[in-house]
Amino acid sequence: MVLTHVLVSARQVPAVLRRNFGICVPAAQKASDPIQQLFVDKIREYKSKSTGGKMVEATPEIQKELAAELERVQKTYGFAAGANVQDLPPMKFQDPDLKEVV
Repeated sequence: MVLTHVLVSARQVPAVLRRNFGICVPAAQKASDPIQQLFVDKIREYKSKSTGGKMVEATPEIQKELAAELERVQKTYGFAAGANVQDLPPMKFQDPDLKEVV
């Protein structure tokens, strides 16, 4: 019973590899489907706009909401004034003292 399961799995491996290869290759090449080409073009457009770590095409209202939310987090968790709330605080881990068990 186990042997048949192994044989079936071994037969399925090439099919899985072909399927994954078939999914990845079109993304690296020029798309033959116009819808797929539009999708790839939009991804490239977004990538060109997203430089600098800022939100893409954010309206002033969204910027205000973000600033209010960051201020709320700053007050809630006690960050210093002007501290960057998006950075994680430094963490210090100490190894516990281990004693030999006899």
